Amino acid sequence: MTNVTRLCTTKALLTVNGQYPGPPVVAREGDRVVIKVTNNVKNNISIHWHGIRQLRSGWADGPAYVTQCPIQTGQSYVYKFIVKRQRGTLWWHAHISWLRASIHGPIIIYPKKNASYPFPRPHQEVPIVFGEWWNADTETVINQAMQSGAQANVSDAYTINGLPGLMYNCSTNDTFRLKVNPGKTYLLRIVNAALNSDLFFAIANHTLTVVEADAVYVKPFQTNVILITPGQTTNVLLTAMSQPPNATFLMLAGPFATGTAAFDNSTSAGILEYVTSNATAVNSSSSSLPMMKPTLPAPNDTSFAANLAKR
Repeated sequence: MTNVTRLCTTKALLTVNGQYPGPPVVAREGDRVVIKVTNNVKNNISIHWHGIRQLRSGWADGPAYVTQCPIQTGQSYVYKFIVKRQRGTLWWHAHISWLRASIHGPIIIYPKKNASYPFPRPHQEVPIVFGEWWNADTETVINQAMQSGAQANVSDAYTINGLPGLMYNCSTNDTFRLKVNPGKTYLLRIVNAALNSDLFFAIANHTLTVVEADAVYVKPFQTNVILITPGQTTNVLLTAMSQPPNATFLMLAGPFATGTAAFDNSTSAGILEYVTSNATAVNSSSSSLPMMKPTLPAPNDTSFAANLAKR
């Protein structure tokens, strides 16, 4: 358990290695992965390696009461599997009740040694993990819904790498910042770890090039906005402007929802900042720079969603 404060609310959060989101699992295509999970909390737990092709290793997949009994308090379980014919980004998460709200993290799969990407090698790779934050305990939220038969209370905020961002109350300092160098290309490894929400994502005045989805390369295409569903992953290339602009840029994650059920109609924000060799001067003045804001589609924009799916 780790005490975490968001939206001026502090609560004990279930985490892995004290991190929220959890640490990345990094491997190469063809690697044999061995991970020992020890349960030090009162809840039963299991870990699912979301998207990994469990070829002859189905017992390592992780859904509690399906491929294994959950790991009880004080007990351990060793997951073993081989990463076969996959490269890109996937994710891992708890697979019992709603524990995945805080127990999750990226899986980063590099190509085989001496193999290259089918696109120019990026200057840097950055995991971007979307999530949801409840001020209440998430197990209490889902248990109340199960007992009443009503819809579970929607989240209080969306998060980018565990941080809600400056558009929420009490969250100016809890904002993810992506620092980029002019002219450099970055690979954003994006995971939607939100429990219940499809999310739009955009960065003001910047174009994203989609190159991979769910650990499978795709024909690259450019877009100003992506839409990513719960459990989905994608890799996008972001090329910074060649000259440092006199501005900072918001990156926004907001909902796509077409049903009649209530949903969290709020927006998480991060900040993209340009740095140069004189990084100290740039950073010290960034707070006074104009901040550009992208436009996300309306939450019920099915036309945008359908057109993006055809790309």
